[in-house]
Amino acid sequence: MKFTSYRRVLIPAIFVLGLSFNAIAASPADNVASQYAALEQSGSESPQDWLALATSARGAGELQLAANALEKAAKYELPPVRVGLERARIDVAGGHSAKAIAALQEVADLGFTSVGVLTSDPVIDSLAGQPEYDALITAMSVQAYPCAHMDGFSDFDFWIGSWDVHVANGTLVGKNTIKREERGCVLTEHWTNSSGGTGMSINYLDKATDEWVQVWNAEGGSQINVRGGLTDEGMAMEGHLHTVGSGTTVPFRALFTLLPDGRVRQFFEQSNDSGETWVPWFEGFYSRAK
Repeated sequence: MKFTSYRRVLIPAIFVLGLSFNAIAASPADNVASQYAALEQSGSESPQDWLALATSARGAGELQLAANALEKAAKYELPPVRVGLERARIDVAGGHSAKAIAALQEVADLGFTSVGVLTSDPVIDSLAGQPEYDALITAMSVQAYPCAHMDGFSDFDFWIGSWDVHVANGTLVGKNTIKREERGCVLTEHWTNSSGGTGMSINYLDKATDEWVQVWNAEGGSQINVRGGLTDEGMAMEGHLHTVGSGTTVPFRALFTLLPDGRVRQFFEQSNDSGETWVPWFEGFYSRAK
């Protein structure tokens, strides 16, 4: 028996036996018209099966069949976002760029912000370079990664970089690396002093209060938690310093200032009398590491 004839017998038999459409998708059969007829005959109301058939038909160049299968998937309540994405792929395959972009816009209007799904999809992202598509990607990126676009999140960017840190007399006391991470939502600090001691901090703009926050922890048990914002003097924050070993907590404040020569001055103070007076805790001058 030839394979083609064998397939005509096999496909209906699969559905009679109640097997999944995935068994067909995994077989060598590439006659999507037969698959469509078999799936329809089975009475399947699985949106996943109809989407799989739409995808298979699109890959085979049977675009009308793909559109019909997708409509079935939509009828059986495939999520609208998934419908819209596959509709856009079918339109791209048919050379209908404007319709594809319109379908993607409808997806965005549903609140879909995972722009990486579009840019990593080779079919959809073949639209890159077309002004309407590029504008849509830009708009979705603003929603997907708000910290990278909103005012305030770049206020502390002058501290970003790899630095050598000296005290006022010029002695090198350590190295510090500040990185922007999580699409601009966080700055991370990784400090190593000249004797190998380490510490790190997380720095972020708390949008609930519009205050910058620094949370520091060092291997020796010093814990700093301060908050504030950008002033004429620089990034000024105030809070407390807790020392794990002694169990003491004191008022603490920090000031980071961008100097005219490109260096950054870091000045920390603590109070031993509940904020009446302040004494220096650390003063360092950051120079770009070479």
